[in-house]
Amino acid sequence: MAQKDHTLDIRRALAPGTPLRNAIELILRQETGALIVLGYGRDIEAICTGGFHLDGADFGPARLAELAKMDGAVITDEAAEVIYRANVHLIPDPSIATNETGTRHRTAERVAVQTGRPVVVVSQGRQTVTVFVGSRQFELRSPTALLAQANQNLLTLERFRRRLTDDEDRLTQLEVADIVVNRDIVQFLQRAALIRRIGSDLENYAVELGGEGELIRLQLLDLLAGVGEAAVLVYADYARRFPPKAAQPLDLIDTLSTEHLSDEAKVAALLDLGPQENPVRARGYRMLDRIPRLPDAVKVSLVGHFGNLQELLTASVGDLDQVEGVGRARARQLRRFFDRLVDSSRGWEVEDD
Repeated sequence: MAQKDHTLDIRRALAPGTPLRNAIELILRQETGALIVLGYGRDIEAICTGGFHLDGADFGPARLAELAKMDGAVITDEAAEVIYRANVHLIPDPSIATNETGTRHRTAERVAVQTGRPVVVVSQGRQTVTVFVGSRQFELRSPTALLAQANQNLLTLERFRRRLTDDEDRLTQLEVADIVVNRDIVQFLQRAALIRRIGSDLENYAVELGGEGELIRLQLLDLLAGVGEAAVLVYADYARRFPPKAAQPLDLIDTLSTEHLSDEAKVAALLDLGPQENPVRARGYRMLDRIPRLPDAVKVSLVGHFGNLQELLTASVGDLDQVEGVGRARARQLRRFFDRLVDSSRGWEVEDD
């Protein structure tokens, strides 16, 4: 199941160039290791023993790195702007299960689970940084590794985005030829959902890269432009019930695991699209959305009057003029659009995927 990544805030705080990340880089270079708790309150105070209070000393990378030379934990506020305690021995509930082996990592996982506070462990021996957030954990990756993986994912996303554009063109041809089946709709929405899922992963990379991820973020915005809107229009055209059960079908599909996302039958059942090979007709919303400056109210009136795209494609100027809000000039504009659409589809042959 695709879920919102609740670690984004901590990933943002640990992005390259941030004070906390600079402190961690210093600790790695001095090879001392560290256990840093981000957040202070009664829950943390209850499991602290020893160490000393700093009375809210200002956070600084060098200051944190110096405090990390001592064996105990360092406790800051959630934003890593103030240091409250240092050289603290943490005693979380020992009954909390953990698969970690090192003392720091076992303590960090238990503290994160017990308090919900993010805990950062800098490993002295392995030269790695592990972040525990609740029951989840992730390893902080180097900017070089992140950029390489992000660029690879961008290439994958570009390939899928091109294929979605081809799918939409093919769907248009099928609609004009009146040979659409539910499988065509499911496959389009599957690909759109997969694109958004890859995009979500890339957004995480961009967040984790901080300022270095800005170019990736801009490319991502460009590649995702129009994907959600196209999915909404396609679903509005083919949902058995109208208005459909979900205003945004991709939000509904996001509840599926990656494995189930590839299962056409499960996607069709979730969206209530009916048997896969059943022929269906578009209502016409997606085609009408392509007409410049056509008000939404007029689109609704046209679909309500004619019922489906096939009726719209064969309507005369006089028929179109009868619809409320259309008028003679707009009726001629619509007729010219439909004529071009039909002409562009002549001689087209259906190709199997």
